[in-house]
Amino acid sequence: MATVEPTEQNSDDIATRRGIPLVDFRAGWYGPCRLLAPVHERVAQNRPDIAPGKIDIEAERRPASDFGISSIPTPTRVRDGTALHARPGALPEAAPEDAVRRIRAVDIDEVRRKVAAEAA
Repeated sequence: MATVEPTEQNSDDIATRRGIPLVDFRAGWYGPCRLLAPVHERVAQNRPDIAPGKIDIEAERRPASDFGISSIPTPTRVRDGTALHARPGALPEAAPEDAVRRIRAVDIDEVRRKVAAEAA
């Protein structure tokens, strides 16, 4: 799937997108951020349910604020509209592959029940 570049106008797509977006909150000038995008693109090759995305936090402040991003890079994994994992820092090459396996194994309905219970 092609890399998506959410903006303030379309960032809500991240929260509603089906499948597994691998969103990279980044700054284009920062070396570790530039290294992460190609890793996500390689993971997404031949996997139609994975969409790599990158958000430049300097140009698009609202999405970073909505996701509570405070440092970069922060790779964020979302499944069926629910953020499941966000961890700041550059990750080793195998980390996105491992994250995709773990995210696919998550009982998303159970996660949503827990989130709703915590919000109540």
